[in-house]
Amino acid sequence: MALKLYAPKGPGIPSALTGRRVLALGASLAPLGQSALAGANLELAGVDQLAGITAEDVSLVLIDADSCTAAALSAAVQSLTASPNPPAVLLVGERLPTTVVRNLLRLSRSDVLEAPYTPDQIAGAIASLMEQEARAPTAQAQAPAAPAAAVAASRCWAVTGAVGGSGATTIAIEIATALCGRQDKEKSVCLIDLNLADGVAAAYLGATPAMKLADFGASVERIDASVLQAFVTPVTKQLDLLAAHRDPAAFDAISREAVLKVLDVACETYDWVVLDMPRHRRAWTLDVLSGSDEVLVVSELTVPALIAARSLSDEIEVGVASGLKPRIVLNRLASRMFGPAPSMAEAEKALQRKAEAGISSDWEAAAASANLGGPIATHRPKSKIVKDVQSLVERLAAQPARRETTASQATKAA
Repeated sequence: MALKLYAPKGPGIPSALTGRRVLALGASLAPLGQSALAGANLELAGVDQLAGITAEDVSLVLIDADSCTAAALSAAVQSLTASPNPPAVLLVGERLPTTVVRNLLRLSRSDVLEAPYTPDQIAGAIASLMEQEARAPTAQAQAPAAPAAAVAASRCWAVTGAVGGSGATTIAIEIATALCGRQDKEKSVCLIDLNLADGVAAAYLGATPAMKLADFGASVERIDASVLQAFVTPVTKQLDLLAAHRDPAAFDAISREAVLKVLDVACETYDWVVLDMPRHRRAWTLDVLSGSDEVLVVSELTVPALIAARSLSDEIEVGVASGLKPRIVLNRLASRMFGPAPSMAEAEKALQRKAEAGISSDWEAAAASANLGGPIATHRPKSKIVKDVQSLVERLAAQPARRETTASQATKAA
């Protein structure tokens, strides 16, 4: 049972909280009842009391991050995200666990204040949260419907390998980097590694993966632009990466709805979205491909890989049932007069279709970039790989977008 601490009326408290109920998790917050929260009905509470509460029950929840374990706090905050109308939450403390902050960002009204802090800083943060509450109904009533053109302006390209080791991840990284070179504004391109179980895009870029879609369970509606930014790993000023830690069970733990929601929000947030797709089909694969403007199938120049690329392209054309035709990119082309490797013409004969582009072989540049961490364009800007990818990107970017965004297509399919 909550312990009522203090309920006098006094100066300093935001007027919106006068006489209203406030829960405090952590005994260190009790003195606030006589300073920043004088006038509110401040009660000490345990983490178990957060489950199921709404803004009608409690106006504000204060949490001392140092008061209990990160796991307990994360679960407590996550329970608030399940509420249809959660209260405002202010998290304070010296140790601010990442998992707790991520869950906090899913709430419509939340803030974080790192210790040491003063009562005035607490009061200021609370006032800001209460102002958000006051503005919310008016803003919702006055906000115009989002124009369809704003979503359509985003472009999404999916890259998948015909066989393992075809270099699809490398090509996806170089495409994303080349797209950054076309943009002036920051955070305009997002590379998303959908190889959720064993993706290597983060390792190739020397970055730390931060995406944890399994945390959401069935609450995928909580994923929005602020949550997405909690998952993002910045690579450059223009390029963000969304990638998960290696997890053999990830494909079973993460729902189709969560994947599609992330892509939906990403396409609303970034000008360009590049997807590094898993080679084997998942429950969401066709939805994602249907929602992409371009689908690039990367193949080596070996007969088995070319046959696999042809079969995969045929499967995609049949599966999406929308007229989208994948573009085949032949990777690791080598200059040769004699030798066993097929020529471009021979490769297209095996494919029974024209290849969209060929990417030159430059093993030293690719290996050096992977070992140093970063795109080939950064470490070996004069590599033939960079020039070939730039040529491909310029050609495709000049064409009009062919498909709707992922979320719109997924909604129609549902």
